[in-house]
Amino acid sequence: MGEENKVILHGMWASPFSKRVELALRLKGVPFEYKEEDLRNKSSQLLHYNPVYKKVTVLVHNGRPIAESSLIILEYIDETWKNSLQLLPEDPYKRAKVRFWTSFIEQQLFQTMITVIKTDGEAQEKAIKEVLEKLEMLEEGMKEFFPDRNPSIDSENLGLLDLVFFSSFGLHKVREEVLGIQIIDPEKTPLLFSWVKAINQLPLVKELTPPHDKLVAFLKFIRECSQVFFNLV
Repeated sequence: MGEENKVILHGMWASPFSKRVELALRLKGVPFEYKEEDLRNKSSQLLHYNPVYKKVTVLVHNGRPIAESSLIILEYIDETWKNSLQLLPEDPYKRAKVRFWTSFIEQQLFQTMITVIKTDGEAQEKAIKEVLEKLEMLEEGMKEFFPDRNPSIDSENLGLLDLVFFSSFGLHKVREEVLGIQIIDPEKTPLLFSWVKAINQLPLVKELTPPHDKLVAFLKFIRECSQVFFNLV
């Protein structure tokens, strides 16, 4: 890879934000160097490229960093490498709709899911109820994108919305095992269930997904040390 077009991704193996960027680069066919970060002992490069938040994910292109927000990074990737799969639709209205729902998933659903992971008791019960209600809202919203209620997904048509939803809820079985609750219910949210199942079956997604048992152990660790961990990421 020539220095004039060098791409480096600073990430962490279990981070959904890192994984969505890694998947986007692979889908686009962009050669890149991956640098795994130890969140308890972050590299000098990470601290240099993201001095404000000092967190993953950071994409460095030609020595210039795009830090922290994986949505911004994904849009940068889409606008920079245009000669392959496009993550956002060309039509302005459709693009706006995708941005609306990715923002909903990121800021509403996933942040509430983090609360479920971090808490117990009454606070957790309240957060679980909120997550399930918002998943039903997302189910309704996605009917516009999948009018036949049967998502047809392959590596040639994955978009920004697919990447954000999958990275946020693609590993729902890991959370269900650790938390003892059902998150993506095939009866209450059949479209979301079919959607995430279709993405999970893609060969590239399987390749990039860490082993189930390793993820379960990691989530249990996060539950035990949640305050420390979420300050690091």
